[in-house]
Amino acid sequence: MKAFFAALAVVSAQLVAAHYTLPDLISGGTTASDWEYVRITENYDSQAPVTDVTSQEIRCYELSLTDSAGQTSIATVEAGSTVGFKADNTFYHPGYFSAYMSAAQPAANSADAALDQTWFKIWEDPPVFENGALVFPSQTIDQITFTIPSELPSGQYLLRGEQIALHVASTYGGAQFYLACAQLNVVNGGSGTPGPLVSFPGAYTGYEPGILINIYDLPSNFTGYQSPGPAVWSG
Repeated sequence: MKAFFAALAVVSAQLVAAHYTLPDLISGGTTASDWEYVRITENYDSQAPVTDVTSQEIRCYELSLTDSAGQTSIATVEAGSTVGFKADNTFYHPGYFSAYMSAAQPAANSADAALDQTWFKIWEDPPVFENGALVFPSQTIDQITFTIPSELPSGQYLLRGEQIALHVASTYGGAQFYLACAQLNVVNGGSGTPGPLVSFPGAYTGYEPGILINIYDLPSNFTGYQSPGPAVWSG
């Protein structure tokens, strides 16, 4: 019995160690300090994921819905530049990565920004279906980077980075969402019209085949991973 509890403690410790936050904005080849431009998330100390796609936490997972925005600085970045998020651990869990942006009114550091159907996807990194199994290219790294579309109009935005971890996603509510929002002022932008637009919560039901999936026992007619959410807007 002692051996059983000892083994359980080891497994539990490994699971906790496998969790992560996304506290650092990457911009211009530089990684900012923790929570400098990223709204501090509710899991800053627990590293626990969001699992309820209908909750307000699925938007930016702020520690405080009223105070976190105003306590966070705004980073100035150029349209067409490379940005991203650095995690405080490797992305240990296999999953799907994406990045969304939303115009921020009245400003990126406003708690009222991006509460409506204003979000659009700018990047994704889905698993690849090879030899009858899913392969996860971004697993074991500790950061994700992507390009802000060059045709994105100048202005203030929220940037939302997300991993949907799929290791226990075979039942509803099993997928784990690791996410955070950075506050940006985009300059030298273009004249594009981002879309399709979605809201958080609202973008996911939790029943999408890319969220409710047993990655270890794929159906016989499986042909490839279906990304949840809208199509990518590349500008």
